[in-house]
Amino acid sequence: MPRRSFPADAALSTWTAPDGWAHRRFERAGAGRGRLLFLGGRADSIEKYLEALDEWHDRGWTVAAFDWRGQGGSGRTGTGDVGHLDDFAVLVRDLAAFWAQWRRDGEPCVVVAHSTGGYLALAALVGGAIDPAALVLVAPMLGLRNPLGAWIGGGVARLIAGRGDLARAAWRERTVARAVRARQRRLTHDPSRFDDERWWYEHCSALRLGPPSWAWIVEAFAATAALRADPRLAAVATPVQLLVADHDRLVDSRAARAVAARLPHGELHRFGRDTAHEILREADPVRNHALALIDAFLDRHAPA
Repeated sequence: MPRRSFPADAALSTWTAPDGWAHRRFERAGAGRGRLLFLGGRADSIEKYLEALDEWHDRGWTVAAFDWRGQGGSGRTGTGDVGHLDDFAVLVRDLAAFWAQWRRDGEPCVVVAHSTGGYLALAALVGGAIDPAALVLVAPMLGLRNPLGAWIGGGVARLIAGRGDLARAAWRERTVARAVRARQRRLTHDPSRFDDERWWYEHCSALRLGPPSWAWIVEAFAATAALRADPRLAAVATPVQLLVADHDRLVDSRAARAVAARLPHGELHRFGRDTAHEILREADPVRNHALALIDAFLDRHAPA
């Protein structure tokens, strides 16, 4: 079962950032289609997307991924299981350094990025830190879902964060059945794929990351707002595909749609009520449709 085992021909290794931080890295050689780098979201690990990586590999891609600094198998930046970070720029620098070493001239090199990884990939692209032939953003975090709106929500987050240690958890994670079920509905309509995460945590508890810190929340509001307002979006020459779940309960789908409209070569696809945040881990009808859209986009803009 590709979701719960690593392929025998895949390589797990360590990639070291310029400042010495060790990142867990995954790579699997393909059949000459090109090179595809997958970037997960906050608290994700490589294991959650083995199924998608396997399918892209079947299409001939050399596939790669790494766990972001502070999560998965790449150590921790907070205390205990709190996902603490107060500056996303360090993650953009990690991506830029990895990309510079990983990309190859003479073959198409593309990026597929989910959620927080989507923000980081687009920020790196806008800043000239990466130069993929094409970029796919899946449920990208270009704003946090907040009933108060981005401006008020960010202000409230700063107010609450300032009342204590910024590195403290922003909420308490509940493990009762009702809370777990609610979390599943926020992420995917497929209980089996949702259960893969628990399965991996039971086999390797070190992969688990808990809630973000208040510093992370404040930075997420500020960094995504800055990217949405960046005038360089209008000058991006790279084709960018955005797959957006209109009823996403974690990230702001309206923000993603607004960014898509500003990209000169943006391609937006919207998903309805049958789609939660983790589009590539959704039930088969949704997931297969998303993968087909990605394949067609990459065939057009990054041909072998």
